[in-house]
Amino acid sequence: MGTAEDACCAAKRGWVSMSDDNRRPEMLRALVVHEWFASIGGSENVANAIRQAFGGADLLCLWRDQSVAVPGQGRVMETLLSLRPFNGRKVLSLPLMPIVWRMTKARAKTWDIAIVSTHLFAHHVAVAPGTPKLLYVHTPARYIWEPDFDKRGEGLLARAASAMLKPLDRRRAQEAAGIAANSEFVRRRILKHWGRDARVIYPPVAVEEIRGVRDWSIYLSEAEKLLLDGLPSEFVLGASRFIAYKRLDLAIRAGDLTHTPVVIAGAGPEEQRLRDLAARARVSVHFVLSPSDSLLRALYQRAAVFIFPPVEDFGIMPVEAIATGTPVVSNSIGGASESVLEGLTGAHFVPDDDQSLLNAIIRARALDRTAIAEHVERFSRSNFENSLHEWVGEFIQKVERQTAFQAAGPE
Repeated sequence: MGTAEDACCAAKRGWVSMSDDNRRPEMLRALVVHEWFASIGGSENVANAIRQAFGGADLLCLWRDQSVAVPGQGRVMETLLSLRPFNGRKVLSLPLMPIVWRMTKARAKTWDIAIVSTHLFAHHVAVAPGTPKLLYVHTPARYIWEPDFDKRGEGLLARAASAMLKPLDRRRAQEAAGIAANSEFVRRRILKHWGRDARVIYPPVAVEEIRGVRDWSIYLSEAEKLLLDGLPSEFVLGASRFIAYKRLDLAIRAGDLTHTPVVIAGAGPEEQRLRDLAARARVSVHFVLSPSDSLLRALYQRAAVFIFPPVEDFGIMPVEAIATGTPVVSNSIGGASESVLEGLTGAHFVPDDDQSLLNAIIRARALDRTAIAEHVERFSRSNFENSLHEWVGEFIQKVERQTAFQAAGPE
């Protein structure tokens, strides 16, 4: 929740009161800031949802891949890093990002408010004096603050750079008039590393759309239907990008422990390693590469259980699985534990502990699937928009009360 201190700071920065009509949050001239648009993933979807919540707000990002569609009527603005040789090259651009964010079009006195979707340095953006900057934080940069969760922070050079960047990153976080976190897990991380509290606003997930279809297989192509029908009638599902920290090896392990076939869905550089593990498994392991949304939802519906091992800041896929009524087994640490509710929507386990994993699967599979999906409405798009408007609206009210108090002066 924004604090009175946030409001006081914003008032001191010169917030100008608006008319009654424009005081409604959705009527604000908002600028949405996001790191970059190289693909459409969880954080990009959130940035687009924020834009939609504010009537198709203008968007500022470091760069945008031209193959990536960015919906909405507002302008899409990029920075110097959209030029060659930097465009799309994160490693090359990284040292310049904190500098570039201080010299963008966001400094223009064009917008009533700037809402920054950040997981790296976007919150460093400089805005015009008197323009409140609110942060929606997916996480403070993991490779700086949590290198154990991000391999980019493991090397000596990266750790040396992190030591220099931490004071700057913390200082830039103090510029924010208010902060929202995408999970309680991330809220605690923000408090630990930036010394700021935050309101938790869960990201929007297409739960209404998912729940609205009883059988997603009716939306599949003929090839997808053949693929789905060729899978075992009962299977354990693991799905994500094929990268090491997602721990899809534990989905295969879950199949071995329960003597249940496994389906692995996704794509990525770890495919061959996962196939090697599958070849040594005691159960059949089936790969579904780059499934469409409809096919993935059909897989959720048919799975006996969805295994989600990584430590994630939030975790959208468990919410999607829960929306289909499928129980989820997730890591006991991380944001996924906030949607995977023990005894209601799934069960938690400790990674690399076979007994913990087996017991969690048994508990999850014993749940009533008809009741599981009832627990996902707090992750809906409408709930996200309402929570966002409420947060911004409360902030506006606090700023205007503080402004009025300062204008009145001592009695």
